[in-house]
Amino acid sequence: MSRRVTDNPEEMETDISRVASSRRHSDNGLPYVHKVGVPPKPNLLKEITETVKETFFHDDPLRNFKDQSKTRKLVLGIQAVFPILDWGMSYNLSKFKGDLIAGLTIASLCIPQDIGYAKLANLDPQYGLYSSFVPPLVYAFMGSSRDIAIGPVAVVSLLLGSMLQQELDPVKQKLEYQRLAFTATFFAGITQFVLGFFRLGFLIDFLSHAAIVGFMGGAAITISLQQLKGLLGIKKFTKKTDIVSVMRSVFVSAHHGWNWQTIVIGVSFLAFLLVAKFIGKKNKKYFWVPAIAPLISVILSTFFVFIFHAEKHDVQIVRHINRGINPPSVKEIYFSGEYLSKGFRIGAIAGLIALTEAVAIGRTFAALKDYQLDGNKEMIALGTMNITGSMASCYVATGSFSRSAVNYMAGCNTAVSNIIMSCVVLLTLELITPLFKYTPNAILASIIISAVIGLIDIEAMTLLYKIDKFDFLACMGAFMGVVFQSVEIGLLIAVAISFAKILLQVTRPRIAVLGKVPRTTVYRNIQQYPEATKVPGILIVRVDSAIYFSNSNYMRDRILRWLTDEEEMLKETNQQKIQYLIVEMSPVTDIDTSGIHALEDLLKSLQKRNVELVLANPGTLVIDKLHASGFPDRMGEDKIFLTVADAVMTFAPKMEP
Repeated sequence: MSRRVTDNPEEMETDISRVASSRRHSDNGLPYVHKVGVPPKPNLLKEITETVKETFFHDDPLRNFKDQSKTRKLVLGIQAVFPILDWGMSYNLSKFKGDLIAGLTIASLCIPQDIGYAKLANLDPQYGLYSSFVPPLVYAFMGSSRDIAIGPVAVVSLLLGSMLQQELDPVKQKLEYQRLAFTATFFAGITQFVLGFFRLGFLIDFLSHAAIVGFMGGAAITISLQQLKGLLGIKKFTKKTDIVSVMRSVFVSAHHGWNWQTIVIGVSFLAFLLVAKFIGKKNKKYFWVPAIAPLISVILSTFFVFIFHAEKHDVQIVRHINRGINPPSVKEIYFSGEYLSKGFRIGAIAGLIALTEAVAIGRTFAALKDYQLDGNKEMIALGTMNITGSMASCYVATGSFSRSAVNYMAGCNTAVSNIIMSCVVLLTLELITPLFKYTPNAILASIIISAVIGLIDIEAMTLLYKIDKFDFLACMGAFMGVVFQSVEIGLLIAVAISFAKILLQVTRPRIAVLGKVPRTTVYRNIQQYPEATKVPGILIVRVDSAIYFSNSNYMRDRILRWLTDEEEMLKETNQQKIQYLIVEMSPVTDIDTSGIHALEDLLKSLQKRNVELVLANPGTLVIDKLHASGFPDRMGEDKIFLTVADAVMTFAPKMEP
C-alpha cells in the first residue's frame, strides 16, 4: 500500500496529530474509533458558484453544449427554444396517424367546452375558440410536453371572470372589460415567461399539493353552482360566487324564474354526459365516448331547439358567435392608465394558477411515458403563448387536464395533435360558427358541470386525512374558502396555509430522544422503537432539521427541556444522573451563525449542570462552519464523533455493545 510523502512540516504535524487522535482508543486497549473528518477550506467563489448552480441550474441545462462546435451550439440553442425542430427530424407518418386521431378527438371536446368556458370568464363565446386556435400553435413549436392539450380551462376562466368583474361590469362596460381581459392575459404571459427565463420555477412549488386539491375541488363546486343559471333557465342571477348567495338566488327565483323546457334539456343531456364519462372511465378502450359526447350533445340540442323553436318558450340560446379568425388586439391592451396595474395584478395571479396546473399536468403524463419535462422551458413556452394570444384576442390559456387525458388515451405522439386541434378550430371559426346560433345555454352548462366534476378528488382528500392531518386542514381551508367566500379568498387561504406549514416545519423541527435497539449498535427514536433502551448516564437526542436563526432558540430550549424532564424522572427513581448529552447531527444539513450561538448557549447551560456536550456525525457544511467559529476548541475536539455508537462506547465503555 503506497503512502504520500510530504516535506511540509505543518502538514506532517497535522497528519501526526490526526493519527494520534484516531488511535486514542487503540492505545488504551479500547476498540478503534474513527474521528470526524474536517473538509478542506472551500474556495469562496467556487462555493458561491456551486450554490447558484444548484439553486437555478440543478438540471445542468447546458450539458448538451459541452465540447460542441460553434455551429452545433447554435443549432442546439435554436432547438432548445423550439423543440419541434429537434423531434421533428424523426417525425414520420406512423406518428402523424396517432396525432391526427388525437387532434380530431380533442377538437371535438374543446369546441363546446371553449364556448362554455368563455361564458365563465364573462366573454363572448368566440373568445373561447380564439384561445384554442393561436395559443396551441405557439405551444406546439415551443413546448416540451408531448401530451398536454392547450386551451381555456374552467378554473382559470372562473378566476379571471370573478376578478375582472370586480373592476368592470362585463355587460355595461363590455369593451373596457374585454380590453382588461387582454391586458391580464398579457401580464399572465409576462409572469410565466419571467419565471421560466430566470429559472424561478421552484416558486410555484410553494403551493402544496394538498392546497391545490382543496382549491380545485372548491372551484369545481363553485363553477357547477354558477351553471345553475343556465341549467335552470334563470335570467336574474347573482354575480357573487359563494354558495350562500348562489343558492339564495336559485331559490328566490324558483317560483317564477325557472324554465321547465330548459331544465329538461339541461338535465337530460347532463345525464347523457355523465353516463358517457362513466363508460369511458370503466373501459379505457371507450375513451372516445366521453370525448365526443359534448359535441354530440351540442349538435342534438341545437337541432331540437331549431326544430321546435324552443327559443320562443324562453329557452336561452347562444344567438351569435362572430365568424372568422382572431382579430388583432395589440391596441386593446392597457399599457398605461389606471387599468395597467389592475391588469398586472389579475394577470399575475391567473398566470401563476395556470402555470401550476399546466406544469402538474405535463409532469404527470411525462412520468407515464417516461420522458423528462423541463419545467422552466414549459414556463417560457406558456408565457410566450399567452403574450402572443393577448395580441390575438385570446384570454389566458393553459394545459387542460380533461383534454390532455383524452389526448394521451387517443394515442398522441407529439405536440402535432395541438396543431390538428387548432386547424379544426380554425375551420369552425371560418365555417361553422353560424350553426351555433340555436345552441341552448343549458347544454353549455351541462358540458361545464360534467367537465369540472372530476376536479373534486374525494379519494385524494381521504388519503390526505389518513396521511397528514395538517395537509387535510390545508385542503379543507382552501376548499371552504372558495366555496363559502370567493375564488380569490380560497386561493389566498391555500397560499397562506402552504406557507404556514413551511414556517411551522422550519421553526419547530422535530427533536427525538434516541435509544439503543437491542442486539445492535444502532440508536433510533424510542417512540418509533419502544424496545430501544436508553443508556444510563447519557441522554441522546437527534435534531431532524437544519439549524437556522428561525429555529435555533427552539432547538436549544427543547433539548434543555428534554434534559430537565429526564433528570426529574431519574431523580424520582434514584437512577444514575445524566453526565453526557449526545446530539446526533446526521439530519442537520446546515447551520448558520444563530445556530452556532444556540449551541454555545447550550454548552454553557450544560456546563452549569455538570453535563458534557457531545456531537455525533456532523455533516460537511456543519463541521466546516463549527471549526470556522472555533466551537470545537471550546467544547473539546474529542467530543465530536463519527457515530452515536462511537460516542457511547467512549463514555460508557463498560456497557455491552
